[in-house]
Formats: sequence, structure tokens, C-alpha cells
Amino acid sequence: MNRDLAPVLAGFEHVKRFWDSGRAAVIAKVLPGEFYVSRNDEYISTVLGSCIAACVYDEVRGIGGMNHFMLPGAKNVEDIHADDLNCRYGNWAMEFLINEVIKNGAARANLKIKLFGGGKIIRSMTDIGVGNIRFAHAYVQEEGLNLVSHDVGGPWPRKVMFHPQTGKAQVKKLREMHNDTIEKREVRYLHDIEAQDAKTDIELF
Repeated sequence: MNRDLAPVLAGFEHVKRFWDSGRAAVIAKVLPGEFYVSRNDEYISTVLGSCIAACVYDEVRGIGGMNHFMLPGAKNVEDIHADDLNCRYGNWAMEFLINEVIKNGAARANLKIKLFGGGKIIRSMTDIGVGNIRFAHAYVQEEGLNLVSHDVGGPWPRKVMFHPQTGKAQVKKLREMHNDTIEKREVRYLHDIEAQDAKTDIELF
């Protein structure tokens, strides 16, 4: 059954949204490199391998959002800082999401963060998920943000469903049969951002 979808916030019209009859709710699907912020009673969904998704929300004012990002060239280093040069994609992903949530009505003092992803599924780059996790934790700590929960690492992809109004998140760990598709998609995404990295200093996805 088709339902009329509530209008989206300005700047997020490109994100695919659909009516899910099983949940009786609208779901916005976030792909690698994308972001979505909403005040609607809907879900935001993504599938993660080694990438990270941060869910940022203000449950008092009923608004939140999700990003989906990877760091080009992130390595398994013990001492990673959020302001390192190769972390600028992650910085941009986090800052953009936080700024959009605040711009659309959230109070920074109310913000809560949940982190997901960073699995070890790209076989040729076994440490990239670790670098993504370390960046995400370093960013949250250095910015003094309120991290309330996380589900990161491990050898499996994850499907995340996030309700931006309440901050409730559900995580489903996916079977290995899904890994090849997710791995190919993430390798393609990684190559895209590394190609941009080689061409320009502008921080874009």
C-alpha cells in the first residue's frame, strides 16, 4: 500500500525513501557517503561493513540524523586523532551531520551519539574498519559529545535501523553471504574518495 511521504528537510530530497508495510513506517535509506536528518516519525536505515554510521539525535526536540562514511587510507594506528589529515572525510561527515541536526532545531547540549560499523569485511584491507572505529571514538571524545551506545568491530556487516525522533536503534548482524556485495560496494566507495583525494584538497564526498 502506497502512502504519501511527509516532506523532507531542505537538502535531503535526494535520499531514497519508501513505505515499509512490515513496519508500517517510512524508511529513508542512507548509502555510503550520504547523510539524512529528519523530524518525521520515520526510520533511517543503512547497511555497514567497514564503514561507520553515526546516529546523532536530540530526543527532547525530536530530531536526529545518520551519516555513513569511511576514511581513505585509515590505518591500524594506535594513536589516531580526529584532526589528522586523512580523517578529514570523517570530520566533514560528523560536522555536517551535527550542524544539520542543530540547524533544524536540535540543541547541542541535548545531543546524544550512537556509533555502528567498522567490521572487518574488506579482505584486502583488514585494518580499515579499526581505523574508522578509532577515528569515530577520537572525534566524539575530542568534541566532548555524549556517546550513549555503540556496536562496532567484528567480522560481520550490520543493518542499522534508527528512529531519529526517539534515538532508538536496532542492529541486525548479517550473514557472511552478504559480505561480497557489501565488500564490493565499499571498495568502490573507497576508490571514489581516494580518487577525489588525489585530485583536490576540497573536502567532498
